[in-house]
Amino acid sequence: MKFSEFADILPPNGALPANAQITGISSDSRRVEAGNLFFALAGSKADGSTFAADAAGRGAIAVVAPAGHIKDNPGAPVIEVDDARKALAFCAARFYPRQPATMVAVTGTSGKTSVASFTRQIWEHAGLAAASIGTTGVVAPGRDDYGELTTPDPISLHRLLDELAGEGVTHASMEASSHGLDQRRLDGVRLAAGGFTNLGRDHMDYHPTVEEYHRAKLRLFDTLLPKGAPAVIFADDPWSEPTIRAATAAGLKVLTVGRHGDFLKLKRVEHERHRQRAEVEHEGTIHEIDLPLAGDFQVANALVAAGLSMATGTLAGVAFAALEKLKGASGRLELVGSAENGAQVYVDYAHKPDGLENVLQSVRPFTTGRVIVVFGCGGDRDRGKRPIMGEIATRLADVAIVTDDNPRSEDAATIRAAIMEAAPGAREIGDRHEAIRTAVSMLQEGDTLIVAGKGHETGQEIAGVKHHFSDHEEVRAALAERLA
Repeated sequence: MKFSEFADILPPNGALPANAQITGISSDSRRVEAGNLFFALAGSKADGSTFAADAAGRGAIAVVAPAGHIKDNPGAPVIEVDDARKALAFCAARFYPRQPATMVAVTGTSGKTSVASFTRQIWEHAGLAAASIGTTGVVAPGRDDYGELTTPDPISLHRLLDELAGEGVTHASMEASSHGLDQRRLDGVRLAAGGFTNLGRDHMDYHPTVEEYHRAKLRLFDTLLPKGAPAVIFADDPWSEPTIRAATAAGLKVLTVGRHGDFLKLKRVEHERHRQRAEVEHEGTIHEIDLPLAGDFQVANALVAAGLSMATGTLAGVAFAALEKLKGASGRLELVGSAENGAQVYVDYAHKPDGLENVLQSVRPFTTGRVIVVFGCGGDRDRGKRPIMGEIATRLADVAIVTDDNPRSEDAATIRAAIMEAAPGAREIGDRHEAIRTAVSMLQEGDTLIVAGKGHETGQEIAGVKHHFSDHEEVRAALAERLA
């Protein structure tokens, strides 16, 4: 592309001709190739300006940076902008111009992965070529790519959207994390609708307050969605009302779902072990739905997904029929196996207070014996949630085993000690393999075991080194050991 094709995003630079050929875009100097635009972003761990000279040495045609950020001549023209992250996102969207025609994004603390997956499944049921993008990776016709980032960086995201559109995908749902929204990763995505699930304590190592965390989420509604676009908001959360107010003030079409919803009103739910029967009112008609998933939170996620699909053109009858065929996202209250006595073992991604509370409450109605939970907390993250999760586990489970999650660079024993301070009666088993094996060996008839925290992940990071570790594999091995 010519530099002139970015004229509405980047200011002119006398040292860079309008017809200069831009061969690519990068924010990582190590990946710069000749003719690339290099974006020098200020990050929490590294400052891109320190790598500007390296990028220039590798052939960067210009360096884009915040005004006044680069003091010395890096060896390539410097283009100064007010918001380098925003400029990067819009330049990436310009360089990779294709996107699925219908794009939706969902934000919130918990449920984003499930809502994105459910929305894709509803579209697929309607006969549409659909994709979902999020924490568990990318799922689309012909691909199922494992991932780790909730919201990819702008270059990766727009390259992906361009590929999906080229492969014939017409509808795509994606997760919008607070980091992704705050760091402008979704800027340039042409969104048709947005969704909100809930808000709880999370990422307090990044956001100074819960209010700031919520404000970052609101960028989806007050900045990224075009006026008049649908905003599907779960109405039964303490943060629902301020989200509704913000979306209304932004000129969006607010569609609420849940027990207090106006668009999709949940009238009644009957809980069973593997499914729930829900009555949902839409436009004066009651629809009975057999949802093949456990937990109140999955009903909420399903309603947000149905709302997003319907807001983007799916007929109500088609959407409700699709809800009865949903498959849960990997590691989201996922039944992994059962002991010979019928006790069931679930793996769940819950790694924050609200998520752990939701999953433990969800299994209680169909558990005739004990609720057992194995969990931990990650290192180098919000330390304040550790005692909170310890209190929740011992209050809502009959047996709580505190183990290691991803200690990362922190001392694992220190993390466990912080949890144990508020977890009277909990058992501490640092080795996660041993903790899972012990919990499975304890299972009696009627018990339910939740292995929480890692969900779909297949690695455990200890002292900065990632080792292969899968809760799914460990649970299955422990169940097989019981029969040996």
